[in-house]
Amino acid sequence: MHERLPGISETARIFAGVDVTRQPIPVLPTVHYNMGGVPTNLHGEAITKRDGDPDAVVPGLMAIGETACVFVHGANRLGSNSLLDLIVFGRAAAHRATESVKAGEGHAPAPHTATERAIARLDRIRFAKGRIGADAIRLAMQRTMQRHCAVFRTGSLLDEGATKLDEVIAMMRNDLAIADRSMTFNTDLTEALELDNMLAQASVSIRSAIGRTESRGAHAREDFPKRNDESWLMHTLSWLEEDGRVRLDYRPVHLQPLTNEVATIPPKERVY
Repeated sequence: MHERLPGISETARIFAGVDVTRQPIPVLPTVHYNMGGVPTNLHGEAITKRDGDPDAVVPGLMAIGETACVFVHGANRLGSNSLLDLIVFGRAAAHRATESVKAGEGHAPAPHTATERAIARLDRIRFAKGRIGADAIRLAMQRTMQRHCAVFRTGSLLDEGATKLDEVIAMMRNDLAIADRSMTFNTDLTEALELDNMLAQASVSIRSAIGRTESRGAHAREDFPKRNDESWLMHTLSWLEEDGRVRLDYRPVHLQPLTNEVATIPPKERVY
């Protein structure tokens, strides 16, 4: 083992306290790539659904790579897809930026409420005086999502998970404890802020899954096992409101290529 798998043996010993010649290595599920992201057009410009237009550009906001969802794969998903998202659309975004950014031009001043909201969030977490550390809250979120929002799901399992996740979010809001309140290399604060972001992502993920009553790709609803292009050939859009509620909407799938040199590829169920 030490000769053939020295790196794995050392990693297991350091991080899990396991001697691989005597004990199995504990394995926990984790996230490889999120499916989805900030919706963009092929120029890397963020888009939203506004006044019935599903491709309305958000001026001055761009996204590329794993942050973005350009819809060429349905969603950014695997490592090879991310290369396309980074290299092809990263280049396209750079070209669009050079076209749209004018020398001496700037945005209108941001309203004071925007900066005040950001500072209030930082202070709320930094000065939290609860009784539960971010690590315990993060573990509760992790177990909830692993149990209730894994690949294989049912509506009742997801509904129960959404309720449990709301309890974890309430725990974060009411019971978070921060020991270090400094502003220099404060890993306690950094982890809590990251947890706040992850809870937001978990909330929109589980409620988006509840809304989609079909199975497609890595979303396997055992109560709706068939892919349903007639009702669900569309992208899910999610907004996290100020009060924590998730608002869902949907946008059409663009199936027509932007060139006449390539024929439209009709949707087809993936089978093995």
